[in-house]
Amino acid sequence: MRRIAVVTSNPHKAEEVARFFAGVAEVEHVRMEIPEYRDDDVRVIAREKARYAYAHLGRPLIVDDTAFSVDALQGFPGPYAAYVQDRIGNDGILKLMEGVADRRAHFETAIAYADDGGEVHTFSGVIEGEVTEEPEGEEGFGYDPIFAVGGRTFAEIPLEEKSRISHRARALAAFRGWLGDQ
Repeated sequence: MRRIAVVTSNPHKAEEVARFFAGVAEVEHVRMEIPEYRDDDVRVIAREKARYAYAHLGRPLIVDDTAFSVDALQGFPGPYAAYVQDRIGNDGILKLMEGVADRRAHFETAIAYADDGGEVHTFSGVIEGEVTEEPEGEEGFGYDPIFAVGGRTFAEIPLEEKSRISHRARALAAFRGWLGDQ
């Protein structure tokens, strides 16, 4: 069975990846603090994170980066989602959205894979949804309680199901498809 090193300081992300590859590959969680690169494109950020991680580990690995973009906020917080989550959290996003009728939003995740030689390949996945009026659900992390798809927030969707439908799952599916062709 193939072994995939997932480099992240976020154990929730590593768990989602492990569930996605269950029965297909063994996922090893490698905890590493990676500098927060700045760019408007999560694929560029993920690529730079993969280069950094590969320079330190010297073996094949994947990293990811995610953007949470709210249409009515002109795409804010976008690729700065983690920073905004740390500073104002879901309550701050909901405050910014008070009285706003257009609740459309989307997540985009970019997966970057550094191969044996350090060459980086990127794969992305997007899921459309909307910002709720208030947090709902107990599962998940980050923006999950305020992001709804099909009438349920990510925090209301069991991890097994979320791991099949999410933006991260879509990026991982693209990666898995490419990996199968190698």
